[in-house]
Amino acid sequence: MTKYIFCTGGVVSSVGKGVTAAAIGRILKARGLKVAIQKLDPYLNVDPGTMSPYQHGEVFVTADGAETDLDLGHYERFIDEHLNRTCNVTAGRVYMNVLEKERRGDYLGGTIQVIPHITNEIKRCIALVAKETSADVVIVEVGGTVGDIEGQPFLEAIRQMRHGIGRNDALFIHVTFLPHIGATGELKTKPTQHSVRELRSLGIQPQVIIARSDHEVEKDLCSKIALFCDVDQEAVIPLVTTDLLYGVPLVLEDAGLGEYLVEALGLPRRKPALSEWRQMTARMRELKDDHHDTVRIGIVGKYVELHDAYMSVKEALFHAASAQNHRLEIEWIYSGDLEKDRGWDVLETVDGIIVPGGFGYRGIEGKILAARYARERRVPYLGLCLGMQTMCIEFARNVLGYEDANSSEFETTTEHPVIDLMYEQRGVTDMGGTMRLGVYPCRLAAGSKAAAAYGNADCIEERHRHRFEFNNEYRDAFADGGMVFSGLSPDGQLVEIAEIQDHPFMVGSQFHPEFLSRPNAPHPLFSKLIETALAERKAK
Repeated sequence: MTKYIFCTGGVVSSVGKGVTAAAIGRILKARGLKVAIQKLDPYLNVDPGTMSPYQHGEVFVTADGAETDLDLGHYERFIDEHLNRTCNVTAGRVYMNVLEKERRGDYLGGTIQVIPHITNEIKRCIALVAKETSADVVIVEVGGTVGDIEGQPFLEAIRQMRHGIGRNDALFIHVTFLPHIGATGELKTKPTQHSVRELRSLGIQPQVIIARSDHEVEKDLCSKIALFCDVDQEAVIPLVTTDLLYGVPLVLEDAGLGEYLVEALGLPRRKPALSEWRQMTARMRELKDDHHDTVRIGIVGKYVELHDAYMSVKEALFHAASAQNHRLEIEWIYSGDLEKDRGWDVLETVDGIIVPGGFGYRGIEGKILAARYARERRVPYLGLCLGMQTMCIEFARNVLGYEDANSSEFETTTEHPVIDLMYEQRGVTDMGGTMRLGVYPCRLAAGSKAAAAYGNADCIEERHRHRFEFNNEYRDAFADGGMVFSGLSPDGQLVEIAEIQDHPFMVGSQFHPEFLSRPNAPHPLFSKLIETALAERKAK
């Protein structure tokens, strides 16, 4: 039978509940268990696909094409499992499912209520993860903070679920925060006590409390939390803010959480295989010292004020740089500034450039300018989705001489729409969940830079999220001008990877390779970008 771990949050939001859930998944997987993780989001959007990055950060795309919360990126990077659309459920999705059933008459004219109809649907969605993944343990993170009105149906659902599946097969973990009072130099436990009291008033008694703090947590403080919150003393786990996310599983393991969970849930007792993870994090932490060589990468984007909008890109760069024993330094460059002749002094200092994805015209000309700079100065460049498209627009304008070349997303009357709406998208009116989403195969051209990056593989599979594509009417002209289409869909109709032939490394992918990068297995395209950037710097 599948075991369940429910993670709730208290005191304040953004305490690292998602990373904590991912870290718990890692220490359980290290014991040979199959783990899946689900995020329950209380907001009423059906999914984050139509939300502004400033509101929600990155949209993480699963292999089966679901647009999900960025926490699923943390989950996949930590447990190295491909999650699916059942692993992110929003209140909007739950209510939509229930209302669709009501419209069909599935409830036989009954009055539809939060209890039992909404809570039953939430429980169904949770159970579906276990059914589709065959996981030994399903970790369920409830978004938001205890006390939020919108989160109450989710808390009631997990309370009911534990009662239904049995107390030996489910466990509650509460991730809370200990505020520090500067005037007295004290950490305060009272907000945690109130948060647990709120949970208990809803019928949920946490068995584990993870106490987040920006300061060291003394043992007597853990004892106090255990006493006032009615949990075992060994189940109060201090988690001090760390400079390395990937070190969190080791903090939890060394604090005894893994053994406690195994005992409480009746899981097999196995020695955790974490030696490689320890070596990896030790190397990553050592590279943070100033005396190590640094590689500087510029991310030229539209949403650079909020780094979470490019969470997977940032992490993929970190994975690749660390694997090559270099400290990563990211320069965040707003593409709109380049249009106003600002930010060039920073761009000129970087070893490599990444232009990530995005939507809408704002800042596009700045991305095109960055692509031109990379091409003319022979700076290693990796374009991701829109970053590939802007690379092609720049090439059309400044190499092929199509002065008004553009994407029909930005200029519908352009004479040269080198990027155009995909044929199957032309009748689409709804915006949510209707793009080309999820995993698609790509055939690589032998001898290309892309093929070399992938170890001379013939075919790869990558995740997509886009509506527009390279216009095949221009394929011959681009090839004659020196661009190589090194990755195509199996039927040859869709350009997946484009690269400049006479350039150290200027590659654009229509897909999002950042979603498949792992801390212990960097993505090949990011690795090749870092490798080339270091080689070009050394050659100068």
